[in-house]
Amino acid sequence: MFLSNSVIPYNNMSLIEQVVSRVEDWKGCGISFLPMSGGLTNANYKVLVDGAPFFVRIPGESTELLAVDRQNEYFNTRAAAETGVGPGVKYYLPELQVMILEYIAGTTMSNESLNAAGMPSKIATAIKRLHSSPRFLSDFNMFRLIEYYLDICKTHTIPIPKGYLDRLPIVRNIEQALAVHPLPTLPCNNDLLAENYIFDGKSLRIIDYEYSGNNDPCFELGNTCQELQYDDDRIAEVCEAYFGSRKVDMIARMKLYMIMSDVGWTLWAAIQAKISKIDYNFWGWAIERWGRAIEKMASSEFGSWLENVQT
Repeated sequence: MFLSNSVIPYNNMSLIEQVVSRVEDWKGCGISFLPMSGGLTNANYKVLVDGAPFFVRIPGESTELLAVDRQNEYFNTRAAAETGVGPGVKYYLPELQVMILEYIAGTTMSNESLNAAGMPSKIATAIKRLHSSPRFLSDFNMFRLIEYYLDICKTHTIPIPKGYLDRLPIVRNIEQALAVHPLPTLPCNNDLLAENYIFDGKSLRIIDYEYSGNNDPCFELGNTCQELQYDDDRIAEVCEAYFGSRKVDMIARMKLYMIMSDVGWTLWAAIQAKISKIDYNFWGWAIERWGRAIEKMASSEFGSWLENVQT
């Protein structure tokens, strides 16, 4: 879609038209924009300004119920950009809570591409680069986020998977075990599914800082291993590339956080099933994630993971 340079009343504009009309540097420029697929929460656009590309992400409705803090996201995106792993922030429109970002030309990754030989090490390298960013604005803790999501579900009468509350004592055991030898928190993305990696031809870049915050680095590693459905060999490769060796305690820590990734994002999906206008089976995703969490909590290895993080 192309915009003219004529003035259009805001109440007759789409949100993307409002965004491009408010950037003073773009006045009088030839502008076009194209919706981009892939977002589960927001509307994404590629905007061409006199041929130069930018990425615009417009927040979805009711994202505060998902614990998204836009000021935190903006601060952390700028911090991540300082390392070169995150996209640069070109403009920020606080009245619309919209960031206009560097457009990263490259390949958006998939589970299949990130399961290829050598990719776990490349992922660990990108994550380590991100973790060297300046300190993020706030902290992220999946255990506290679960409490927040449960309160949202109760307040808004949102269904959760059967048996979820019955497993909360196990979740508390996991938190207690991980607290025995805590790791220093580092700036983390906390939501590294495949599509949040882009290969720019030289290295993996990391996008989307909605859930970013200072966190245990093993949550980051475990969460992305879970999202990518890594097997034990790939999990060990990530650990070695990040920590320098295949540490038994760190692998156990990653695996416990893999469980917590599914436990927490199960509730995220359940809330999305209630509030999202996107045509996606969020409830089916919630059930799938909860099933994976139950399977790992019931596995014969679960006890050893708890023991290994405490020794």
